[in-house]
Amino acid sequence: MTEDIPANPARRALRLHREMDRVWSDLPGWRGSLASVNHSTIGLRFMATSFMFFAIGGVLAMLIRAQLATRNGVFLDTALYNQIFTMHGSIMMFLFAIPMLEGLGMWLLPKILGARDMAFPRLGALGYWCYLFGGTIILASLLLGVAPDAGWFMYVPLSGKTHTPGVSADIWLLGVTFVEISAVAAAVEIIVTILRMRRAGMGLTRMPLMGWYMLGTAAMMLVGFPPLILGSILLELERAAGWPFFDVLRGGDPLLWQHLFWLFGHPEVYIIFLPAAGVLSTIIPVFARVPILGYGAIVAAVLGLVFLSFGLWVHHMFTVGIPHMALAFFSAASALVAVPTSVQVFAWIGTMWAGRVELRLPMLHVIGFFLTFVIGGLTGVMLAMVPFNWQAHDTAFVTAHLHYVLVGGFVFPMMAGITYWMPMISGRFRIRALGEAAFWLILLGFHGTFFLMHLTGLLGMPRRIDRYPGNPEWEWLNLVSSIGGMVMAAGFAMFVMDIGMQWLFGRRSHRNPWRAETLDWAMALPAPPYNFASLPGPRHPDSGAILPLARGEGLLPGAPRQRREVLVRDAGTGRPDHVAVVPGNTVLPIWTAAALGSFFLLMLAGLYWLTPLAISAILWAGWQWGGFMGSPRDAAPIPVAPGLSLPEHWQVRQSLAYSGTVTLLVADGTLYASLLFGVGFLTVIAPNWPAPESGQGLGALLAAGGALLSIAAATLAARLAETQRDRPTGATAALTGVLAGGLALALLGVLAWQVDDPRRHARDALRGVLLGHAVFHGVVALMLGLRCLSDARQGRISGLRQGAAPVWQLFQTFWLATAALSLGIVALQEIG
Repeated sequence: MTEDIPANPARRALRLHREMDRVWSDLPGWRGSLASVNHSTIGLRFMATSFMFFAIGGVLAMLIRAQLATRNGVFLDTALYNQIFTMHGSIMMFLFAIPMLEGLGMWLLPKILGARDMAFPRLGALGYWCYLFGGTIILASLLLGVAPDAGWFMYVPLSGKTHTPGVSADIWLLGVTFVEISAVAAAVEIIVTILRMRRAGMGLTRMPLMGWYMLGTAAMMLVGFPPLILGSILLELERAAGWPFFDVLRGGDPLLWQHLFWLFGHPEVYIIFLPAAGVLSTIIPVFARVPILGYGAIVAAVLGLVFLSFGLWVHHMFTVGIPHMALAFFSAASALVAVPTSVQVFAWIGTMWAGRVELRLPMLHVIGFFLTFVIGGLTGVMLAMVPFNWQAHDTAFVTAHLHYVLVGGFVFPMMAGITYWMPMISGRFRIRALGEAAFWLILLGFHGTFFLMHLTGLLGMPRRIDRYPGNPEWEWLNLVSSIGGMVMAAGFAMFVMDIGMQWLFGRRSHRNPWRAETLDWAMALPAPPYNFASLPGPRHPDSGAILPLARGEGLLPGAPRQRREVLVRDAGTGRPDHVAVVPGNTVLPIWTAAALGSFFLLMLAGLYWLTPLAISAILWAGWQWGGFMGSPRDAAPIPVAPGLSLPEHWQVRQSLAYSGTVTLLVADGTLYASLLFGVGFLTVIAPNWPAPESGQGLGALLAAGGALLSIAAATLAARLAETQRDRPTGATAALTGVLAGGLALALLGVLAWQVDDPRRHARDALRGVLLGHAVFHGVVALMLGLRCLSDARQGRISGLRQGAAPVWQLFQTFWLATAALSLGIVALQEIG
């Protein structure tokens, strides 16, 4: 259906590129740095910032190794040691690995899929600023001596108010939650970009494997992060307000934290691994000079990993006393995950075997991956066996396994990817020899550090201890590990130097220096901010189209309307659907991130009475975001190719905003499902149940019922506001919906005054959270309703233009469904 799109006539390439540069480039100076929303700029910032945090985490690791080099180490005291190993783990997991893959996805995906930008440029910029602000808050705590010290997993009751009374645990909970906003935002952006912004003619079965890997990664982030966000909110509520979710005496259970944490924590390993595997699947065929072996099998393996990774979280809890049947199930599932992983490894080996491998620097790092990750996978299978797990649990063996998987499965592939795409980033060749020396230092140093830790663990050395005076047999192993760590650190320093030298002093690179076939090399070097002067279509499937695309023979050439225009396709059929106008340079994302940050900082400082100011700032920023989505006029279709003209995005219902809302609601629904899991878990498992008798009476019932009816009325009004938008009744329906939503919020406020004290028992605390969930979604729905009403009064909607009504209707339906379910659960508890 898309194969017959004709080519545009050729134009003068230089004039075309100057036109694109004027529209797509960042503003000059410091204002341009703050206002940029371009995916290349944001992606590179993510990667550069994550490398900065990686360096800091690496320095902390060296401090740990210096302390453990001798059995009576006096380099650090115990309190500082606890802070350092907690910060090392937290930085590497939350401030390096995840942002690194977000940055790679944002920078690379539009290029390799044949698009000009990501689906939501402002969302990407907001994610970066949230990441930077949140990471800075966490890092500042170390400098101020109040860093978290309960481990990167923050187990309760160790992280509870009794054992950790200061602000250190609050910094972790609030800081990480702030950072996670960027992860969820990136997941939404990546999914919508892959499904709706691939080049015309690129079906899912033709998509570069990197697209499949990033799609799987984003899906896991969308479902994996909400349980941790919920757990962080519950623990912070317990610490700040005394709501007992994990306090055994009042109906809570510390195991709930472990479940919520590992529901995120184990998929996290695969969230990190999948993009790295995508890099390998991209690079290996290029240097083997043959197509990848087993494309379909690899895609199936990716989907299998996504599915299986969510069934493994309990293998982190084999020693907490779960039933034998559950032990057997999760042990088998943990071993089974080796199958799809092996399929990929054999496909990569087979590809190299079938071709003639050029052992260039990126391939050296690929070899480093094989030598490291396979060992990590094998020890993972060992730990999946319950009897062995009981023996090795919480020993240095687990530390060694973790680092073999993460460094082998993420760091080596990422270094391969950076050296591979650096000519596209810098436009320059690298300087020979330095990179090779860095690789060998890192490889030898890594195995010198962590291979011996398997032995140290088998000899019984626990994790996270700072001294071992009674165990001299561990000392030489630790000393060698520490020396290996220093060698590895020198290798990473040399790697950074190699990148810097290439950027500053490398000679100019010619186009497509690796002779790759993917679309990311169908552009000038360094990559321009718009990627393609005209977009690739069915006639331009690979890097060989570089000159026709530069001459404007592709789709939607240039920027004749002086706007940033991108081509959106239908996710199902794949045909070009409409032209979306994406926002240009703006400081709104940084103001929004600052408003969110002020809320977290006020919470951290205990200034709860000032948080309404921060919430008001957040609502103001949120309102500004909607201003871009409307248009005061109906526009003629935009010519994309001869005989093909498409409408603008505000004239279609299935816009990028609509797709993004659907995707976001998946994450929202996962968070709500995690909350219901918490209700069920505490009700069935936790001691000190049943809860005390409820004091809620007829007044609470009437308020809850009235709120539910008002939400239903607002949902119906939202539907009418969309279907009758070209008539005066549409504006009346929007006003009715806003009033009904406001009434629902008022009744929920009345209900809040009548519920039992949430500090009394976990059941009451959970009811408080369910109520808070309903209020939060009510506020968002009310904002969307007001936006719709404003659009109607300003003439920004018509029979052709949709405005915010479709998104409002979606959100109202979600609010109604979750509110009804929450009320039903409370009713069942009352009856039971």
